[in-house]
Amino acid sequence: MTQQPILWFTLWDQTDFIGKSLLIILMGMSCVTWYLIISKTIMIVQAKRYATNFLITFWNATSLKQVEHELIAHGVRDPFSHLTIHALHAQSHHAQFGANRLEEAGTTGEFVTRSMRKVIDEETSKLENGLTTLATIGATAPFVGLFGTVWGVYHALMAIASDAGANFASLAGPVGEALVMTGLGLAVAIPAVLAYNSFVRNNRVLLAKLDGFAHELFVFLTTGQTVTHQNVKPISSHLSRVGG
Repeated sequence: MTQQPILWFTLWDQTDFIGKSLLIILMGMSCVTWYLIISKTIMIVQAKRYATNFLITFWNATSLKQVEHELIAHGVRDPFSHLTIHALHAQSHHAQFGANRLEEAGTTGEFVTRSMRKVIDEETSKLENGLTTLATIGATAPFVGLFGTVWGVYHALMAIASDAGANFASLAGPVGEALVMTGLGLAVAIPAVLAYNSFVRNNRVLLAKLDGFAHELFVFLTTGQTVTHQNVKPISSHLSRVGG
């Protein structure tokens, strides 16, 4: 443990401008990766908690009007409440004003469907924000580290070739330090790839649940049924979809 700081300082001092640039790039990639991991994890945990609370309110409500009042009072903080408030507003707007613009053309059900689809697209874009960066870092970081290793080994060999008394012992140190770049590239890429796969799976599950909820909400809006315990599934069955 006491030799590790010496290794980093030695690697930084002995490398040239390109090597230092690659080290800075890898450190930047690592900082971006962990920022995205932490921020998106917090966002997902909060969204699940808010969604659970909203669905408790939704499936215990006696009417969609009560749900709307709750949303107005407490605000929209998760994809499910976001979808619900836009669907309710779309239905109310179309029923009151009709189709005054091209985007409002069609029946009330068609207008509500377009509004709900737009919200789902917005939530999908929000969930996928940052994933391209994680995928790019996971794919390129090993090659950045490998390039640093190749560059370091090349300079080590050139330095030894210019020294007539050089041997394998003198080659081991510089080459070993150059190989650290490959290790750094892998250390940056592995968390990025694991986080990317985890977030993609979480997004796929959440969007599937949101799509199912959108279908049920659309049925309530178009059939005029009220949200009562007699004509909906038990609350526990709906909460299990979000907590899964």
